[in-house]
Amino acid sequence: MPSPLLPRFEMESGPAPTAAVILLHGLGASGHDFAGLVETLDLGGCQDMRFVFPHAPVMPVTVNGGHSMPAWYDIRSLDLQGEQDVAGIQRSELAVLALIAHEVQRGIAPEHIVLAGFSQGAALTLHTALRHPFKLAGIMALSGYLLLPERLGRERAPANAHTPIFMAHGVDDSVVLPRRGEEARDALRALGHPVQWHSYPAEHNVTADEVQDMAAFLRQVLPALQ
Repeated sequence: MPSPLLPRFEMESGPAPTAAVILLHGLGASGHDFAGLVETLDLGGCQDMRFVFPHAPVMPVTVNGGHSMPAWYDIRSLDLQGEQDVAGIQRSELAVLALIAHEVQRGIAPEHIVLAGFSQGAALTLHTALRHPFKLAGIMALSGYLLLPERLGRERAPANAHTPIFMAHGVDDSVVLPRRGEEARDALRALGHPVQWHSYPAEHNVTADEVQDMAAFLRQVLPALQ
């Protein structure tokens, strides 16, 4: 029997969604952190879409002194390198795949689904979307980095080799250092992935300019149906 879907909340931009955006929050947050995002996005010219905001499970996090908090996987070093929580990453990957499959069951084709995330959620987004066996509409990674980069070349799926990737990072980010995002960008481009890179005079947050650029990306990959 399949595992229960992650707890989540949803918002719709129109009465009959034909597309979906699944947005994964960062460490210690919840899906509610992006509750106001939909209202600030200029989605004119887009398909009606369902926004899905899942909540990560609560677990002990090493860099938080072992205290429990919402997390997609354990983080064992502040530099986000070194030993990684492979089992936790794979467990959350399966949970996100189940959310994508749920949208497909509700009538939305994979090629009309965007997987997105912020910080730890962005890292999981890249990890999951690039391995997904069916083509997605797009990938958005905000202030993120690559998980298990040494595996990507052999594990990535041909279906998403040319899927547009929106990456954004604050140049003053002290949580996920800009070089981590740049390393991810460069590694993806070296593999031939079409990365749209955006940097902002910001710390570890989403800016108003970034929201405008995200909306433009959604209009590109999820245009209104003719």
